Formats: sequence, structure tokens, C-alpha cells
Amino acid sequence: MERADLGAMVVRLGRRLIAMEEPILADHGISMWAYVALSGLEDGPTRTQAALASAIGADKTRLIPVLDDLQRRGLITREADPADRRVRLLGMTPAGRKLHAAVRADIRAAEEALLASAAEKDRAAFLAVLEALDQGR
Repeated sequence: MERADLGAMVVRLGRRLIAMEEPILADHGISMWAYVALSGLEDGPTRTQAALASAIGADKTRLIPVLDDLQRRGLITREADPADRRVRLLGMTPAGRKLHAAVRADIRAAEEALLASAAEKDRAAFLAVLEALDQGR
């Protein structure tokens, strides 16, 4: 029997993961895009709004209300770039880091439960291949 197309399998898995994550995000009072934005700010130095939008694959005009909400809630900072006052530099606050870590921990626990049906070596191989494919963006 032939396997399903990769796209079909990835879409089904993506929908399953989103359905798994939505209640976790709701429990923490954060939207999927807000979590993605915080994740994009986690790794490195302050980013511009345009750089963050590009890094997370979001339309920068649609990202602005998400950033507005995160700033209003004290989860991120937005400051004018001293080199170009038209540009806003973003950073995560300690409260933003705390919320992001809590959400990530709950998502990781749910992912582990999902992966538990596979043998440890298969889980490790799956994650390695997924990371390799993701790096090939």
C-alpha cells in the first residue's frame, strides 16, 4: 500500500497539534500568534518588528495588533531605534519570558504524550528529521 503524500500527512499532524495546543494557550490567556511572536523573541537580541515578522512568517501589518496586546500586557517592550526613530526594537520582558516558559513547558508535555506511542529511537529519529527539514526552509 502506498503512503499518503507528505503534505497530507503534515497537514493532518499540524491540525492535530494546533487542536492540542489551543486549550493550553487559552489556559494561559495567550493567542497562537502571541506565543509565536514571543518564541521569535526568545532566542536573540532585540529585533525590529519587520525582522520578527519575517522570522516567524507573519504579515507585519497583521502582527502589529498582536505586538500591541503583548506590550499592553507588559510581556514585551517596543522602543524606538536610536539609529532610526521610525523603527521599533522589540524585547521580551521578564513577565513575557515567564509566560513563554510556562506555555512551552505545557506544550512540550502534551507533545511528549503524543509521541509516547512511538519507540524512543523512532521519536528521536522523527524529531531529528523534522528539525533537519525545518532548517532547510
